[in-house]
Amino acid sequence: MKNLRVLFLFVVMLLALTWSHPALAEGTVIPGVNIGVSTSDNPESVATSLQIITILTVLSLAPSILVLMTCFTRIVVVLGFVRNALALQQMPPTQVLVGLALFMTLFVMYPTFNQINDQALQPYLHGQLTQTQALTQAEVPLKHFMANQTRPQDLQLFLDYRKQALPDSVEAIPLSTLVPSYVISELKTAFELGFMIFIPFLIIDMVVASVLMSMGMMMLPPVMISMPFKVLLFIMVDGWYLVVKSLLTGYQ
Repeated sequence: MKNLRVLFLFVVMLLALTWSHPALAEGTVIPGVNIGVSTSDNPESVATSLQIITILTVLSLAPSILVLMTCFTRIVVVLGFVRNALALQQMPPTQVLVGLALFMTLFVMYPTFNQINDQALQPYLHGQLTQTQALTQAEVPLKHFMANQTRPQDLQLFLDYRKQALPDSVEAIPLSTLVPSYVISELKTAFELGFMIFIPFLIIDMVVASVLMSMGMMMLPPVMISMPFKVLLFIMVDGWYLVVKSLLTGYQ
């Protein structure tokens, strides 16, 4: 309490010293921020401001683009199935699973991102394409990637809802139709992989539960006994290698 009083007195003396000496007060620089909307006679400056706003809007949607237009959805869902099948609540931690899914996404999407860089980003930075043309060119590699992983019936579902015919080329498919079709296809594939992952661990649960019931230990939770055997099985078959291999093979 005494230290707080001394600190308070020191701050008061410092402020009084500053106010009592005009030279010190004049030498003090206080930063300020001005935000406002002003008129302009130069159309180029207005266009530049609109471009900056558009770029910021795209950056704000970057997480949604990463989740819905890349392989991130399938990978993170399958990794979540693996953790649930092992009956491990927080092992591996969610941050580790999401980080692994993110780097695997960058690995799988590298050829697509490389095409976007060569066909859209670099020409735009060198002034060869306008912003609209660059965005149109950037959509093409993503559309081809998503179309290769989308089931025809999922795409036809959204086309029928819009009462549209199937376009002649992938480039002609609008993103508003292709993205949801791609997402539900990815979810179906992820759940199929998750089902295959669950089967061997479910058998272990059934065997352990049967053994406990035959021994009369009905009050003992089977999960407590089966979890070490699940982890042992997962280690013996090199489970992480098989899961990652299955995910990577699905995008070849």
